[in-house]
Amino acid sequence: MTSCAPVFDEIRAPAECHCGGCVHEARAARRSGLHGPKGAKAALVATLAGGATLVTGAGTAFAANPAPGEAAPQRSAVSSAADTVAATGNPQGKPGPLFGAPTRRASQDMRLTREQIIARAQVWVNAKVPYSMNRYWSDGYRMDCSGFVSQAWGLRDNQWTGSLASYGTRISKGELKPGDMLLFHNSANPVAGSHVVIFGGWANSAKTQYIAYDQTRPHTLKRTTPYAYWNNSSRYVAYRYNNLASDGGGESGTAFPGAGKFGPGANNNHVTKLGQMLVKRGGGSHYTSGPGPRWSESDRKATQAFQRAQGWTGSDADGIPGKATWDYLVNGKGKNIGTGGGESGTAFPGASHFRPGAVNTHVKAIGVQLVKKGFGKHYTQGPGERWTESDRRNVEAFQRAQGWTGSSADGYPGPETWRRLFA
Repeated sequence: MTSCAPVFDEIRAPAECHCGGCVHEARAARRSGLHGPKGAKAALVATLAGGATLVTGAGTAFAANPAPGEAAPQRSAVSSAADTVAATGNPQGKPGPLFGAPTRRASQDMRLTREQIIARAQVWVNAKVPYSMNRYWSDGYRMDCSGFVSQAWGLRDNQWTGSLASYGTRISKGELKPGDMLLFHNSANPVAGSHVVIFGGWANSAKTQYIAYDQTRPHTLKRTTPYAYWNNSSRYVAYRYNNLASDGGGESGTAFPGAGKFGPGANNNHVTKLGQMLVKRGGGSHYTSGPGPRWSESDRKATQAFQRAQGWTGSDADGIPGKATWDYLVNGKGKNIGTGGGESGTAFPGASHFRPGAVNTHVKAIGVQLVKKGFGKHYTQGPGERWTESDRRNVEAFQRAQGWTGSSADGYPGPETWRRLFA
């Protein structure tokens, strides 16, 4: 913890005040001898950087009841981080029920989908909840890493790194999906590096980086993180929430099945459906076979091409479908791949339609367009629906006219050849 000079404020409990905090303080002070017959002695409170609070003597500090989205009042006597470790054996505060009114306390752990877990984590990211080992957010959860994961998983109590593992099932790195947690609990010395984050999905195909939802100083972050963490990387363990609900949407439904259904290692019929939709929208050139149920680099490239066709960039065009990508594909929204033509019917149908022996309407369509553009001299008859050497030579001539050479002018149309022919 970074040290700094403490700033002291006088905290007094007026005798005439009967709020819960002042009544509690008065009782605690009387038990410790701080109160004389004529009023309260001051409790000196030192606030340190990062949200930890020191109470000198036996005083107790209370905050007013929070408005929605503000920090909740502190539970009982506030202590420094060092005092917390000494008293509880961990650096995150003693496990206990949610802080605040009884209506805020859950009767049981929530049953949540992966999407709901990520949405709950995102609430703290959006609110930029400050980090503190001793304070509680307005939802009743402690404002440290283990309180954050307790909140994201919808646990009925605040837990710490030494107890969170009991709420999950240990899994391998290859099984990680959004909503799982990565946990390091240093049982020998809990204050030395213990930490936990919510896994938000892989950030690259090599699985060396991932999106972490992380309650850390100065506030909750969503960031690309090296696997498994910035430090103590080899000591983190992956866990899946025991009360995880179905991801929803069914195996044949059109509802977004969740980001966990896609990416390296995924093998399900949602991947097949995604590929089929992408081919219909002009992504067929990225597939040499399939689409099929096993996620491949072809799926990622086709997805990324579709996302970029919508004008999306950065993490919005990473090749992993999210709700927006799925919605556009299922409901026929946006632009097709390689054409910018929306729903005009001129989307590139895929390279597999233009190979020796292929017979389909796309072959005739490209032949007609080649003739219109002045590149039909190799036809002795036609164009027709059967792919021939005449089609290939005409396409090659068109490609060379664009200044292309080598494999870019092999006579077989790709998305850019198609786009320029139908522009």
